[in-house]
Amino acid sequence: MYQIVPVAPGEQQMAGGPGGSPLKKKLSHEGRPLVMASLLGCVLVLAAVVAWCYYSVSLRKAQLFKTGLLDLNKDGFIIHNQAGVVIFTMAFRSGTLDLDSCSKEGDILSCTQSDSGKLNFFIQTVRPEITHHTVMCYRVRWEELESKHLVEHVMAYNDSHWYGGAETATQYWPIRFQGEEEPRPFITSDVYSNRNAFGGILERYWLSSNATAIKINDSVPFHLGWSEKNRTLRFQARYQDSPFRPPEGQQAFPELSYRVCVGSDVTSIHKYMVRRYFPKPIKVPSAELFKQPVWSTWALHKTAVTQEKLLRYASDITKHGFSCSHLELDDRYTADYGEFDFDPQKFPNASGMFDKLRKDGFRVTLWTHPFINYDSINFGAAVEKGLFVREPSGELPALVRWWNGIGGILDFTNPDAREWYSSHLRMLKSRYGVTSFKFDAGETSYLPRQFSTLDPLSDPSTFTRRYTEMAVPFMEHAELRVGYQSQNISCFFRIIDRDSVWGYELGLKSIIPTVLTIGILGYQFVLPDMIGGNAYPNRTAGGLNGLPDRELYIRWLELSAFMPAMQFSIPPWAYDNEVVQIAQKFTELHETLVAPRVLELAHVVLDTGDPIIRPLWWLANDDEAAYKIDSQFLIGDDLMVAPVLEPGKQERDIYVPAGRWKSYKGEHYNKGPMYLTDYPVDLDEIAFFTRVL
Repeated sequence: MYQIVPVAPGEQQMAGGPGGSPLKKKLSHEGRPLVMASLLGCVLVLAAVVAWCYYSVSLRKAQLFKTGLLDLNKDGFIIHNQAGVVIFTMAFRSGTLDLDSCSKEGDILSCTQSDSGKLNFFIQTVRPEITHHTVMCYRVRWEELESKHLVEHVMAYNDSHWYGGAETATQYWPIRFQGEEEPRPFITSDVYSNRNAFGGILERYWLSSNATAIKINDSVPFHLGWSEKNRTLRFQARYQDSPFRPPEGQQAFPELSYRVCVGSDVTSIHKYMVRRYFPKPIKVPSAELFKQPVWSTWALHKTAVTQEKLLRYASDITKHGFSCSHLELDDRYTADYGEFDFDPQKFPNASGMFDKLRKDGFRVTLWTHPFINYDSINFGAAVEKGLFVREPSGELPALVRWWNGIGGILDFTNPDAREWYSSHLRMLKSRYGVTSFKFDAGETSYLPRQFSTLDPLSDPSTFTRRYTEMAVPFMEHAELRVGYQSQNISCFFRIIDRDSVWGYELGLKSIIPTVLTIGILGYQFVLPDMIGGNAYPNRTAGGLNGLPDRELYIRWLELSAFMPAMQFSIPPWAYDNEVVQIAQKFTELHETLVAPRVLELAHVVLDTGDPIIRPLWWLANDDEAAYKIDSQFLIGDDLMVAPVLEPGKQERDIYVPAGRWKSYKGEHYNKGPMYLTDYPVDLDEIAFFTRVL
């Protein structure tokens, strides 16, 4: 310590003299090291305190930003599996978190600030009790509290395979996102007319071979983009330049919220997600639809169908030895679009026609749609009653263009429009004995760009949901081609029209990927469109007289026989006797082998939602090869199908999962998984295998 030594008056001068004081000299030499040591000690103590504080804060933050198997940082989060491997990665693209604003309380980790202002961000860990700790879920929410245009999170593939999302024109299994796509509205659209759009059946749900699944919340103004180069999906919430609208009375602050769940394997995590988040059908459609073919007039007669042609078509069905079943009268049986009675020029005796068809054992369904063309006698009445979707002002009906002209589209959020439409369908049913209806269209792409409805729609795809509800009174034999949150509508969902071609763009090869995709989305009662496709000019492979290629038609027929339902339009007798015999063989095989199994599974769907048509990984989720196979499928767990989908081939490679399998030829395979290379399959055959327990 420093000491203050008093100096006598007489000593002052001496102390300051050249020689100095002996005491002063002693202090100057001996006190200096003591002072330095004291200062150094203080510095060391202070450094130790700072280091301890820094360590304590670091330790606290390390614990704070870890929840369950999830690690959060300012730029995103990662999720590990139980083995510590990263299986899910999400990056925050539109902003970064201010970690100093974050805190953790119980299972909720929350933050209040980002680099651009205030927000409400949280991740909540949810441990479902019913899964016996095999599933871990995370609720994630990023809500802007200040004006901002969008919120975007970017999900990496993580070297895994992804499934789900939407029906598309070019359908692959697993998903292949090609090119670089800016996020666009994830809403239902007609992919036959717009081949780059999302399809008429979609859900905000994706599933990964890494045993992870993500479900985007219904409240999100959701846009989807992707990057093939970066192998990422871009999940974006925005209201600007978007058809989404904030709920009434709320500000247009975007919110991106979703659930990510992790399981032990892809099959079990999907089962959990379906049971937890998807509605289930309330009943099974008519057994006849599963057993006997639907015979549509569309591909054969298009809009030129008449009473004479319909009766001749029905007569030919029975004459060629096919069961009297379900006859579908398609487009243009009315004089104008938007009317609900038969054109007397084309159908001069509609009542007598229905009596004869009923006597001959046919159930008849009619094509219907949500449009009323401006030249229809019903257009003025619908305007006067306020039944149409309207312009944004709400004063005038909005005119829309669809494939059969220009008119109004009924507002199915309006109870009066619903009742008006239903009453006309009920009239057709009672007057003529119509069995049910083929509900066509319903996609949001047929709504005007700007519109208003009686019940405001935050999400345009809710219009699709409202349209599917119109099928409920008729659903035992009804058919829809759109679905959004509509899994509980217990009717058949038809995949969009196919071209008469072999490939993945609305061709034969697209059928299995499409059926598997909409099955993953919860739609199990699938009608795989017409055998051989629509035979449109310039969209038909080979063939004579405008018919699809003969070999294509036969291979299409064989595949359809193993789907939940079969639908003919181009009849087998348009070709030759051999094609008729092959068609008889496979319609019988469908009725005796496939339909009983499918019906059994259909009743299980009511409780579980599990797919009827299943991917091979459903049984082989520990086998990388099974995740990429798009030309085989399972019916339940014990029937595997491997159709030929290539022209000029009478053989194919077949993947046989582990287990004991018996081929349709009687061969036994017990040492799987294995590949059967160049397995012979004649033109009148389809390879299928039964699991032996």
